[in-house]
Amino acid sequence: MKEKIIYFDNAATTVTDEEAAEYACRMMREVYANPSSAHSFGFEAEKHLKEARENVLHALGYTSRDGDVVFTSCGTESDNMALFGAAKAKRRRGNRIVISDSEHPAVENAAKELETQGFELIRIPTRGGKIDLDFAASQINEKTVLVSCMTVNNETGAQYDLQSLSEITRRNAPNAYFHTDAVQGFTKVRNISAFDADLISVSGHKIHAPKGVGALFIKKGVRVPSLLYGGGQEGGLRSGTEAMPSICAFGLAARRASDEQSEREAHFAVLNSYLREKIARETDGVIINSGTEGFAKHIVSIALPGIRSEIMLRYLSERGIYVSAGSACSSKKADNRVLSNFGLSEKEADSTLRISFSKYNTTCEIDALTENIKQGMTTLQRVGK
Repeated sequence: MKEKIIYFDNAATTVTDEEAAEYACRMMREVYANPSSAHSFGFEAEKHLKEARENVLHALGYTSRDGDVVFTSCGTESDNMALFGAAKAKRRRGNRIVISDSEHPAVENAAKELETQGFELIRIPTRGGKIDLDFAASQINEKTVLVSCMTVNNETGAQYDLQSLSEITRRNAPNAYFHTDAVQGFTKVRNISAFDADLISVSGHKIHAPKGVGALFIKKGVRVPSLLYGGGQEGGLRSGTEAMPSICAFGLAARRASDEQSEREAHFAVLNSYLREKIARETDGVIINSGTEGFAKHIVSIALPGIRSEIMLRYLSERGIYVSAGSACSSKKADNRVLSNFGLSEKEADSTLRISFSKYNTTCEIDALTENIKQGMTTLQRVGK
């Protein structure tokens, strides 16, 4: 029997809920028809696809009257579809793209590629986890075709003021598209629909659905060109037979997360507060990077001065405790861009750990985590690591 693990890397991925996994298996074994097929079995599959779409819309706070979702393979594809699609759709109106300086690589690198294609790229500072709205107002203008800012930062948990940024965009650049990468905020923060975004990217495996499925919300009236051509699936925007097992599991997980949002928010708040208290009371020298106001409760970034994060990661992993040093998409690279822009020094960034919660985590697990961090700091400092 596998030894129980303590898993605090939920911002990287979550365990698939049993109900969602069972639904995926059912779609593979029982309702395996192609939803585009013109027979009753295909129509049955199509009903499941429609239900999944409605569930994701519901979790975002929308209905089909407000817009639609295009299912993708992941959050990265959803981000790329939004950025390249918006840039292509709006190219004749201007060439300025504005993003935050702390975006996930899926947005940052897509924007850099657009820069090589002749677009002007502007990055809004986010020092301390707060987006510089005055800078944004000075840079978003009639030449702007796209503004993109993540809902919740995946490394620090900073929750950005997207409502104000959206209002600035509508006022200064009424023809621009406004996009948010909501992968870390989806079903974890309230009122994403209040941001009035034209395009919203989300992902399944952050909310207890399988890996390999994401979605892009497209507001009614917004036009982005197709990036894949073929049979015309997903409204003609992403041709190819839909990955029904993953999509249906995603829809179910989204509905469940939306229905349980208040309960999960309260749980994250308890865990967040408890972790902070334990660190303050029982660990000497640990710095909490994430603030208490303006930060999502399911992510806490901490720094262990004098101990490199990869060393502590290894120490904790050997004891069955799993955290991370930041985004799983950049943690294996020597890139502290996000933490540097947050305001941390190179040494502070190099000693930072990210602790991220799911609905399954407990205060007892936090007890074990903090005790092992305390022991690890003593041991590693003693041996000069």
